[in-house]
Amino acid sequence: MANQKRLFLLDAYALIFRGYYALIKNPRINSKGQDTSAIMGFMNSLFDVIKRENPDHLAVCFDKDGSAERTEMFEAYKANRDETPQAIREAVPIIQDILKAMHIPCVELSGLEADDIIGTLAKQAEKENYQVFMVTPDKDFGQLVSENIFMYRPARMGNSIEIWGIPEVQKRFGVERPEQVIDYLGMMGDASDNIPGLPGVGDKTAKKFIKQFGSMEGLLENTDQLKGKMKEKVIENAELGRLSKKLATIFTECDVKFDEEDYELSKPDAEKVVEIFKELEFRRLTEQFMKMFNEGESSGKGLTNSTSSTKKKTEKTTAGAGQFSLFGNDTSGEDVSAENFQGYKTIENTSHLYQTVQPGMATELFLKKLMQQKSVCFDTETTSLNTHQAKLVGIAFSWEKEKGYYLPIPEDEEKAQETVEMLRPFFEAEEIEKIGQNLKYDIKVLANYKIEVKGNLFDTMLAHYIINPDMRHNMDVLSETYLNYQPVSIEKLIGKKGKNQKSMREVSVEEQTEYAVEDADITLQLKQFFADELKDANNEKLFNEIEIPLLRVLAEMEMEGIRLDKDFLKKLSDALEKDILQLEKTIYEEAGEEFNIGSPKQLGDILFGKLKLVEKPKKTRTGQYSTAEDVLSYLANDHKIIEEVLTWRGLVKLKNTYVDALPEQIEEKTGRIHTDYMQTVAATGRLSSNNPNLQNIPIRTERGREVRKAFIPRDENYVLLAADYSQIELRIIAALSKEETMIKAFQDGEDIHASTAAKVFNVPINEVTRAQRSNAKTVNFGIIYGVSAFGLSNQTDLTRAESKELIETYYKTYPKLRDFIDEQVEFAREHGYVSTVMGRRRYLKDINAKNHVVRSGAERNAVNAPIQGSAADIIKVAMINIQKRLKSGNYKSKMLLQVHDELVFDIHKDELEELKPIIQSEMENAFKLEVPLDVELGIGQNWLEAH
Repeated sequence: MANQKRLFLLDAYALIFRGYYALIKNPRINSKGQDTSAIMGFMNSLFDVIKRENPDHLAVCFDKDGSAERTEMFEAYKANRDETPQAIREAVPIIQDILKAMHIPCVELSGLEADDIIGTLAKQAEKENYQVFMVTPDKDFGQLVSENIFMYRPARMGNSIEIWGIPEVQKRFGVERPEQVIDYLGMMGDASDNIPGLPGVGDKTAKKFIKQFGSMEGLLENTDQLKGKMKEKVIENAELGRLSKKLATIFTECDVKFDEEDYELSKPDAEKVVEIFKELEFRRLTEQFMKMFNEGESSGKGLTNSTSSTKKKTEKTTAGAGQFSLFGNDTSGEDVSAENFQGYKTIENTSHLYQTVQPGMATELFLKKLMQQKSVCFDTETTSLNTHQAKLVGIAFSWEKEKGYYLPIPEDEEKAQETVEMLRPFFEAEEIEKIGQNLKYDIKVLANYKIEVKGNLFDTMLAHYIINPDMRHNMDVLSETYLNYQPVSIEKLIGKKGKNQKSMREVSVEEQTEYAVEDADITLQLKQFFADELKDANNEKLFNEIEIPLLRVLAEMEMEGIRLDKDFLKKLSDALEKDILQLEKTIYEEAGEEFNIGSPKQLGDILFGKLKLVEKPKKTRTGQYSTAEDVLSYLANDHKIIEEVLTWRGLVKLKNTYVDALPEQIEEKTGRIHTDYMQTVAATGRLSSNNPNLQNIPIRTERGREVRKAFIPRDENYVLLAADYSQIELRIIAALSKEETMIKAFQDGEDIHASTAAKVFNVPINEVTRAQRSNAKTVNFGIIYGVSAFGLSNQTDLTRAESKELIETYYKTYPKLRDFIDEQVEFAREHGYVSTVMGRRRYLKDINAKNHVVRSGAERNAVNAPIQGSAADIIKVAMINIQKRLKSGNYKSKMLLQVHDELVFDIHKDELEELKPIIQSEMENAFKLEVPLDVELGIGQNWLEAH
């Protein structure tokens, strides 16, 4: 109808949470240290609706004290929710103040949820001939949709808005009538609200039941039509089903009244809004606000009130309101966009007191003060990034914002040790918490001075890694992002990297003090901020019980290092050289000329220009033929020369990266190689290693495996022991998806790939062929990474059609797996993240992206991150527990390496039989799943033999 009025009802908390998490990667922190992400996110949504839709009537609905009625029905309703982040709790009153200043009603009623308020108002307004738009990302509102009530899902992460009417709800939930969404939610349950649903029923099954039976009641009355386990479960849980449906029902008879006059959008108190925005340091939003309001004045259009002619004039609107700008015509405060919003704070423009601790009485006073603190941030300044060679130049301390001390350490080794000894009581005090950025480095440097850092630790780099795994975690980035503060760069002090770079020793003590104490001060301030964030995301346990204890374990492993057989590597290098020369000769013969195989241009010209191996070769952006790995791998089976080029590349890389490079990395002082384990690189939670990178030693080729032979025990009294989790990721996916068939196969100790093959190809397990097992194995592992028919046909001898059929049969065999994958993706869409078994989060900013390729990548991560991340969490727990046992038992044996799902130990021969069951038991019992964890042990005189 042309004159139909439009009411927009905003679901406040859903939009506030969404805004907050959308900015979690890069929170908006103003110069007062206030996290304004939630406010900014909500205001963006509100302004977007107003500018886009120019509504006549608008109100914002809030939850207050949860749903009394639902909690009475079911005590655990929403009980699984994390505590509301502090930043959101602080944001709500400010948002309500802004809405009041904008004359937009905030509707809330104790004991009612916003859903119920919106439901009631929507139904009332519909009766008064309004079109109603429920502004929320929450899919549960689908049940309220009608001819005149719509869901308005706001724009997010590059996606445009979606408006769901009846057809969209039918399509999304597989229902005929929107009210059947209640049955859908009741059957499937809702993890975010802790609505239990019917056990074993996921998205697909719920849709199937609704099609077949029409409703929850229809299903429960016709259980005779169900089969097997599903029948048992539905009959057994009928009451739970009825309860779930009630919990999922939005009430539409609440004690709120749609007020046509009050909800009409009218002139705000622009001055008050600008004042609040100025306080929050919202420059862009202020400009937007002013623009929306000024446009009306200059053009006479503005956000016009399209239905004013049909309205009864109210006191709030002035004469001529038919063409009023949404924000009236008061120009006060219009110059606010020109206000100088401060850039970064720096050491120059921020008051601070950083003091150098002088010898004698000043040092004694400082030490006395230091020992009185409960929590202190410290930062070491050294001569090298290599902890085995690093000498202390000084140590900075801070326990109060913008204040701190710097204790210079003399160059003379004896005097340096004397100075450090004065600090021993502090570092070894169990009751003083030590804060730092990348504490593993400081712990290793202090170990060179025989100092052990005891007491609780708080590492800001690790904390931020848990809060936001995909972002960078170096201190400059954290300081600029969270404190709006730009620290002095190290290059300013010692120059750029290279032979002219100075040592910290050559920098004046005054400059050292300012630089070092600033670092400690910033780190202390970041700690306050991150401690709250960890609490908000329920991740204190993960931080304090896994990542922090692991930091100490890794420091010990890195200091220990592993022995290398240099002579063996020399022989291997010579052998590889021979193989490489032989391959070059063969390639030249086949090419009919000599050329530089390592040059992509020359190689491309030979393969595709001269030999014309492909009709339409792929080209790079610069127009030359592409010889990338994936391009050549695809052609390797058909062309011998390409297969040889790939082998040549592999051998050259192996020789340069490992065989010739490893001996160079032996530490003079110890005669061993010491890899650096990085806790904050892989977003999944896995560790990565550097100098050398042990994770990438090729294991699929015979020559690659040879490299492992070079890793040997410390002497003839020791052997290497490798302990490896068997198929841990498959076991985790079986347990998390609750796929009974798979769980049973693991519980019965079956070969999972043979078991899958038997089911998928419908043959007895003892008749499964090697090819069938191999194909089943590819699918088993591929599922975690979202393998497609195209991908599967590339990895196997199957055609695209056979691959497609195999994947479809696989999902029919393991239906819960399909549901699990769909539920993970759906959860990520709604919440913006997924979690591991230990609560480690992975935020997926592209999960709702428009671009299919980008979105598919995020969807794969939604499934893969909880699996890989849970495996990473479990091996970390095992490492912590094993190290505890090794230390408390005072064993000579040491844990040396962690590579993927494997741990490598230097075991004293006398302790071998005693330690084997301990290591196995600690690894298998690190975390209890419905599926047993299985660990294989191997012993050898080198790593390959032990693996």
